[in-house]
Amino acid sequence: MPDAMPPIDRLIVALDTPTVDAARAMVDRLGDAVSFYKIGLELTYGGGLELAKSLVAEGKKVFLDLKLHDIPTTVARATAQVANLGATFLTIHAYPQTMRAARGALADSPMKLLAVTVLTSYDEGDLREAGFAMGVRDLVARRATQARDAGVHGIVLSAEEAETMRALLGPDMLLVTPGIRPADGDVGDQKRVMTPARAIRAGADHLVVGRPITQAADPRAAALSIVAEIAAARR
Repeated sequence: MPDAMPPIDRLIVALDTPTVDAARAMVDRLGDAVSFYKIGLELTYGGGLELAKSLVAEGKKVFLDLKLHDIPTTVARATAQVANLGATFLTIHAYPQTMRAARGALADSPMKLLAVTVLTSYDEGDLREAGFAMGVRDLVARRATQARDAGVHGIVLSAEEAETMRALLGPDMLLVTPGIRPADGDVGDQKRVMTPARAIRAGADHLVVGRPITQAADPRAAALSIVAEIAAARR
């Protein structure tokens, strides 16, 4: 069965820069090699929401990684505001009240919600330190099923859990995986990582990649290499 989603749309490049000017320079450098960008908290507070609107107007897809979590009324109102920006994805934390509030606020917006399960910088020890009784895999599974039950469109998780969650959730929920590193890449502050090909074969729909592209000597070539790896893994 042919792949309905172009490989280029499966790669999401993280614009983890402090300024809009730096982000715009990277977008221009990547050109048509990249169709989908993530704007996180650092860039959002540096003017990233205006950049998001500009990218959407230019035909790019935007993932606003804002990780909303607050009382339900605040989450609902914030979600409705973000939906007006034209973003493709918005992240919320995978707490049941938060997910239900965000889902209810979408109305007929085409924006999709992604629930963050367990950050890829966390491992078992980090969860214990934070007071969680569950381990990583059990907590991801619990939050994934709660997201499905709340009508959320997908989850953010480590690629290490993707195969298990795909079997648990079925084919329809989106699985978006940060912590993607080429085979010879530096893992940095990530603790649960995987190569692009392995993540796709495990069931991930979209791969979020930052430093292996944006800090490469030739970012465009690095992006094209990952897109080619995605395409080969989908055959």
